[in-house]
This record gives sequence, C-alpha cells and structure tokens, in this order.
Amino acid sequence: MIVLKIMAFFMNKTLLIIDDDDNLRKTLARGLRAADFYVLTAPDTDMAEQILGRISVDAIILDRMMPGIDGLTFLKKLRAAGNNTPTIMLTAMDGAENAIDGLRGGADDYLDKPFQLQELILRIENMTRHNSKPDSAQIDNILFTDNEFFVMDNTGTPRILQLSAEEKKLLKNLTTPIGNIVAATPMVAKRLRQKINNVSLGMDIITIRGRGYKLVCPNQDQKAKD
Repeated sequence: MIVLKIMAFFMNKTLLIIDDDDNLRKTLARGLRAADFYVLTAPDTDMAEQILGRISVDAIILDRMMPGIDGLTFLKKLRAAGNNTPTIMLTAMDGAENAIDGLRGGADDYLDKPFQLQELILRIENMTRHNSKPDSAQIDNILFTDNEFFVMDNTGTPRILQLSAEEKKLLKNLTTPIGNIVAATPMVAKRLRQKINNVSLGMDIITIRGRGYKLVCPNQDQKAKD
C-alpha cells in the first residue's frame, strides 16, 4: 500500500511563489506552509507557466526582477491571456513609480523587499478574501513541481506521491507530455503502475508491445494491460 504524505488536507488557499532567489523562495514556502497555505514554487516564469497550465491557484507571489522573462512582463502576459489570479509583486526596486508600474501591469498588491512574513500573509489574506477558484477550473491528476510529483484526489487536495528515483524518472518521461511511449525495465514499470493504481485516480500505465509503456488518463482510450 502506497504511503501518501498529506500536504494540504485542511489548507484553504493554494499559492504559487515565482522567484529566482532559491533561499528566499524556500524560506517563504516554509513560512507560508506553516501558516496553513498549500504552496507551489517556481524558480522562473517558464516553470510557472507550466504549473498554471495544470492547476488553478488562489494567489501568485511574483518577483519582479528575474533573468529571462521578468515578473512584470510575465504578469502582463497572464492578464492579456485572461488569467486574473490575484497577484502580489515583490521587488527590491524602491520608488513610487515602480509600484505604479507594477499595479498598472496587473498586480493586485506590491511589496518592497525586505518585508515581514506576517505582512505578506495579511496582504495575501486581504487580496484573496473575496476571490475563489472558478468552478470550471481544470485540474490535471498529475503535477510536477519542487522536484516532486503531486496527485490530486477528487476533492482537489494535492498529495505528494512517494517514488524511487527510477520511478520518478519514468513518470517524468511519461508525462512530458502525457502520451509519450517510454522504454523501461518491467520491474520499475510494474512498481510505478501499482503506485499509480493505488491512488485511485483512474490513471494507469499500459504496455505498448515492442515499444515500452504509456500513461493513460480517465478520458483516454483504455488499452489492455499485460
């Protein structure tokens, strides 16, 4: 029987932190999880875009200055695409003009670094008080972030899926994108299949004879297993 670590059974808000500063990102994640938020993190906007394509979050904590696509440009892109997730922008840039730029770019709030965690929490609570996830939000069964796989149960609760290094590698290959056919040793595929079956999400790993293995999801055609 697979052992699942329950990450967010009682948590009522899901946050996404986007910040390229590893120490700050991890420190914020720890503090917000201790305050009963469920937290996902991304070190850049590319990973953030992947996460937001798979799960609806209640709020985004977004660093303004990052390599590649900066936070303000990313936020403008989100808003142009119709994503109105409440967003608080973090910045080390002082001056009222920078705050104005952030707010005009779509931020709901703006917080200068350094800041107190409690102030951030109060701002998040205020920003999300009257916001709820849309009923039509699509949440995939599998999410990969923070170098871990999470599965969503039928209540939308994310739970970490405990995998060996080989199983995690296989599942990454099977889900990037879903539908990949991947070669693997039968033993590793069997163990992963058992763990996938045990979480009872309707997913399965099937054998494509002579080619490898494939992950199928609830709305896909089911093929015969070994």
